[in-house]
Amino acid sequence: MSVYIMSAIILAIAITMAMVGKGGGNFYVIALVLGGVAMHKAASTSQAIMLATSLAAMFIFSKNKLVDWKLALIIDPATDIMAFVGGYFAGYIEGNNLKIIFAVILIVVSVFMVIKVKDKPRVEKHGFGYWNREFNGYKYTVNLWITIPLAALVGLFAGAVGISGGAFKIPLMVLLCGIPMEIAIGTSSAMVAVTALMGLLGHSINGDFDLKYALPLMAVAIIGGIIGGKLAVKNKPKNLKKIFAVTNLVAGIIMVINIIFS
Repeated sequence: MSVYIMSAIILAIAITMAMVGKGGGNFYVIALVLGGVAMHKAASTSQAIMLATSLAAMFIFSKNKLVDWKLALIIDPATDIMAFVGGYFAGYIEGNNLKIIFAVILIVVSVFMVIKVKDKPRVEKHGFGYWNREFNGYKYTVNLWITIPLAALVGLFAGAVGISGGAFKIPLMVLLCGIPMEIAIGTSSAMVAVTALMGLLGHSINGDFDLKYALPLMAVAIIGGIIGGKLAVKNKPKNLKKIFAVTNLVAGIIMVINIIFS
């Protein structure tokens, strides 16, 4: 597939993913693999594209005070460390097995999003491991006993298969922590950037990353991230939730079909 066609596809994905705070690794990997890129190279290139998209979107969200930096600093380190581990050990997994792992994750994500994502009423809890947080006029309680281990598990799989984990992080924040959708999306964009970077470093150590191939796609992704971020700020949270759920379902269906007919 020509770089021009691939760039147009990446732009469309980047805009949509930036709107919902997802890295879009599932879509990027699928597009790259269907375009003839080997799985390991697709995973590393996907991480680079996600890094570019999320940094651009994060800039827009931060300007609109939708990034809870303290929340990101608390729950994201576990994800980032395990993303590096996953990215590094992915080099020891055969390409077809990596595809199977990727497909399983997509199916889980699709099932996850069948649950209607709605803001959880706040129940303030006290004690070690419970963080009662107030940000930009919102109040929510973060259960660190559940959130941090799940974030670490997300990072492990995300780094291995070249996705950001945003598909899991946002339901984690909204369903378990009662964080408003718009704050979850903005904060996710910041966490996705770091997770993608760590996963990319893990892949790069194994020599899977082709900078010359990735650079033009990263440039397009930055444009998509800016556009998507601006569209997200103007959209209602309920619309963002619908887009989020639909994109997960579509990604799952496409990857399952690809595995069956490959």
